[in-house]
Amino acid sequence: MPGPDVTVIIAAYNAMPYVTRSINSVLSQTLGADRIELIVVNDGSTDGTADELDRLAATAPLMHVIHQPNSGGPAGPRNTGLDRASGRYVYFLDADDHIGPEALERMVRAADENGSDVALGRIVGEGGRRAPQSMFKRNQPKTDVFTSRVYWTLNPMKLFRRELIDRLGLRFDTGLSIGEDQPFVATAYLKAAAISVVADYDCLYWVAREDGNNITAQEHGARMRTDLFRTMVDLVAEHVPAGPDRDTLMHRHFAVELRDAVLQLSREPQHDVQEKLLDELADLVTLYWTEGLAARLPAVIRLRCHLIRHRHLHELLTLVRWELDRGAASYGITTLAPTATAPGIQVEDGHAYALYPHFRDSTLNIPDDCYDITAELRVRHRVESAEINAAGLRLTGHAYIHRISTDDVTTELILRKRGTDTEHRLPVHHTPTPGLGADEDSGRHDYGMAGYDVTVDLAPLTAGLWDLSLAVGAQGIAKEARLGSSRADSVTTATTTLVTNEGAVVALYTTKPYGNLTLDVNGTRHRVQPHLRVTGAAWLDDVPSTLIVNGVCSLARWPEGALTVRAKGPGGAEQTAPVAPSPSDGSFAARVPCTVAGEWELSLHLAVAGKEWSVPVPHQPSLKPTRWQRLGMPWYAKPLPDCDALTLRVGRVEILKAVRSRLRKR
Repeated sequence: MPGPDVTVIIAAYNAMPYVTRSINSVLSQTLGADRIELIVVNDGSTDGTADELDRLAATAPLMHVIHQPNSGGPAGPRNTGLDRASGRYVYFLDADDHIGPEALERMVRAADENGSDVALGRIVGEGGRRAPQSMFKRNQPKTDVFTSRVYWTLNPMKLFRRELIDRLGLRFDTGLSIGEDQPFVATAYLKAAAISVVADYDCLYWVAREDGNNITAQEHGARMRTDLFRTMVDLVAEHVPAGPDRDTLMHRHFAVELRDAVLQLSREPQHDVQEKLLDELADLVTLYWTEGLAARLPAVIRLRCHLIRHRHLHELLTLVRWELDRGAASYGITTLAPTATAPGIQVEDGHAYALYPHFRDSTLNIPDDCYDITAELRVRHRVESAEINAAGLRLTGHAYIHRISTDDVTTELILRKRGTDTEHRLPVHHTPTPGLGADEDSGRHDYGMAGYDVTVDLAPLTAGLWDLSLAVGAQGIAKEARLGSSRADSVTTATTTLVTNEGAVVALYTTKPYGNLTLDVNGTRHRVQPHLRVTGAAWLDDVPSTLIVNGVCSLARWPEGALTVRAKGPGGAEQTAPVAPSPSDGSFAARVPCTVAGEWELSLHLAVAGKEWSVPVPHQPSLKPTRWQRLGMPWYAKPLPDCDALTLRVGRVEILKAVRSRLRKR
């Protein structure tokens, strides 16, 4: 009999009443109880957790409870569970948290379909807990730590292939009292054949306990945080050669673990211990510091690292107090202030400098680069309207650089041809936006001239895909942003296709997954023919020599008179009937006179500036022959069989031949 697909391991210590919901969330998985092995390790609880686990296990055959003396942290009980695990995959769940009903099914499917050794499911915070989000923007069937953000979540609540765990001999580090999961998860990430991200379902609910006893909420000494930082940067250096990939991973540890170590350092009561730990941190930062890493770090982290490397203890503690006073937030559970207040900014020579402590202190000579936040500034923008017609593409909206007042604005629209260096830049008409952003940053910045209005002449655009961006400028600072992801509800995401007077086919559409605006010129991806559709044909009741051709043209625009129903006849002769679609839905009913003798093939035809597009009027099985009188003589029109396009034979009835045919039938 095959073993379980997943072994879920829960380390429980004084987890009442949360552990009941945690276990029930596993037992109710859509994956099926017969495919799950649940191992719960009671790590010496004293609050009734042990009795509750035994009660739950009595009704769940695949649930196994192990009682052991308290080990001092989650590493020991997780390792105990790993020693007993028999599933193809292992999933770790904290006793405080719970999982969505489909979580295991979705993660197992993602891992199986993609050959992944690790699968992450989207995490949502509950009760005020801050959950990592950047790696869950979209599903990622196969990724790695260098091309995605998965490395920024190193908690163990993930699906791991047990073969990988066994092959690497992975166990949790019992020597670390905080962050014991990080070496385990980081090593699994680095050795995984692939990593899958399930972002379209809430897999894990990360709960903030009302009693504040989540382990990540508790303070840990500067020594423990320093040891964790050392462990992780040494691990990265051991597994990843120096270069951009190593810098990518080091970024996380310099941003999170180093910051938390410095925070705890500021709480250390003994000055000589602070100096000793600062020396250790300075050696580590100096050892792994590179220009590539510096380029990835925000300015405040560069400043923090500069003060550490130069062993400026007093100045470092001043920076920590300054951050805490302004609500600096920690990772995950935090006892710090919940909202952050941005520092003031000094704009100078096209650069924005944050006024962090010690800025241009002549006694310290800290480089301006430690305060330069120009690269960190973000454009906030919104499209209010996007209309494409004979005059061109007109766009209106607003855009500004957050924290830079709209003085001396120089915004431009950029059309950049994909796959080439070709671009067109158009200045916009700046329009006032009174009150915009007044509720941001305590109203310190004025965005009152952030509006734009611009019309794009389509004629100069050559065939290809043209991506639309804004180069937003103010006070000598310029930032680019792709246009369209933020838009008013009235701005449709449906593709709009038109044919210009010059015969160019232009489509305005939104790209996936972000909804940015792109122009497709001359049918690179959007063709005319799918917009031309014939839905039927029938003889006009009171004029039997006239055929009514019904259809729909879904083009947004084309030159007047260019769309017709065309009949091609003998010797290259042509007849055309005008098509005038309804402005509301593009439907039409074109009248086609059938009065000239011969065989005529019908099509819906668009001709502009020497360019032509057509679709056949399909054969109509239900269309019967028709007759009428013309100058006292009988005429007929009948559809020919076995033709892909509707083809009519039109002619005068030969009376003698008709009489003979009728006599034969008698």
